[in-house]
Amino acid sequence: MALQLGDVAPDFTSESTEGTIHFYDYLGDGWGVLFSHPKDFTPVCTTELGEVARLKGEFDKRNTKVLGLSVDPIESHRSWVGDIKDATGNELNYPLLADPDRTVADLYGMIHPNANDTLTVRSVFVIGPDKKVKLTITYPASTGRNFQEILRVLDSLQLTSGYSVATPVNWTEGEDVIIVPAISDEDAKEKFPKGFRAVKPYLRYTPQPNR
Repeated sequence: MALQLGDVAPDFTSESTEGTIHFYDYLGDGWGVLFSHPKDFTPVCTTELGEVARLKGEFDKRNTKVLGLSVDPIESHRSWVGDIKDATGNELNYPLLADPDRTVADLYGMIHPNANDTLTVRSVFVIGPDKKVKLTITYPASTGRNFQEILRVLDSLQLTSGYSVATPVNWTEGEDVIIVPAISDEDAKEKFPKGFRAVKPYLRYTPQPNR
């Protein structure tokens, strides 16, 4: 059965371009983004891996470790690294997991037989400090991911894990957020000293509380 939101993310040990990775140990008490690729030396994957390398500082600021994965062997990964730098100008600066026996791909349901019974689809898993799955996104092999959106979701997940708020449509860091309906107006006055505006009794906006 596919992993659902709130499920515990399976632990694993895998070889990578940065040596042996023990997943839980690698994540420590921070957040994690695990994302899979259909195959080495493919055009869309090359652009994605280079983009994540470019954005690694943004993930670091969010206390988030990133890991790529492909079912090709480690020797193939090491050869691919040079192409990624040549094509994108960004040198790989995070682990790319080798999963030739598909252990991790099967644990995380990354292979969809109706799409292709041998290649991983473009799966994304965001994993919280409690090692539970907070977000899953699956793209077809033909569509590259938007990692700015993944950073935006991370901002929302990290904010809403610490405050009784939700983020509205198209929200980005610094914009107003929504007070969850379970909080009464009286309690909201105490919890959110910056105040709030009620558009509807169940829709109340307040400035982002951690800024």
